[in-house]
Amino acid sequence: MQMICLDLEGVLVPEIWIEFARRTGIAELARTTRDEPDYDKLMNFRIGLLAQHQLKLADIQNVIAGMGPMDGARAFLDDLRSRYQVLILSDTFYEFAQPLMRQLAWPTLLCHKLEVDAAGFVRRHVLRMPDQKRHAVNALRGLNFQVIAAGDSYNDTGMLGAAHAGFFIHPPAAIVEQFPQFPVTNSYAELKAAIDDAALRLRA
Repeated sequence: MQMICLDLEGVLVPEIWIEFARRTGIAELARTTRDEPDYDKLMNFRIGLLAQHQLKLADIQNVIAGMGPMDGARAFLDDLRSRYQVLILSDTFYEFAQPLMRQLAWPTLLCHKLEVDAAGFVRRHVLRMPDQKRHAVNALRGLNFQVIAAGDSYNDTGMLGAAHAGFFIHPPAAIVEQFPQFPVTNSYAELKAAIDDAALRLRA
């Protein structure tokens, strides 16, 4: 059996923190895993900025409520789900993801959670486990799934390397240079073709 594992932000939906940075005018919040490979460091930096500017979880959720999937993402995901089992592996948070998952017809999502105080301020991020994407792929392989994965950032490379086949979709040039072993796709049509080709090879 085959399982397709996809990143969420930058692959199916826009980067939440980039949109939040645009709406608030706080440019530093636009840093993502495309810029900072250490996810704990990145999240501690973001939480510090939220506290500095007195921004609450509700402020982020209000931005997310006005967001939607990328153009073509729903059709791409629907097609994959009609032919494969699909799992979304993301370093986002359940407190962020629900409105976006609704618009994608509720695919299965594994991600992290936030600790929020009584006043609504984010105090801490709680990882489900470190390097959870790679561990999830390895667990699926242990269950005799053939895993094909796609992502766009530093924090996807462990998942891509652990999968039977891994692909980038519209990644930054700096990441492509550092990880030339992963083929690059630049559209949903290209990624769909790459996944289908890999699936055929793995079945052979």
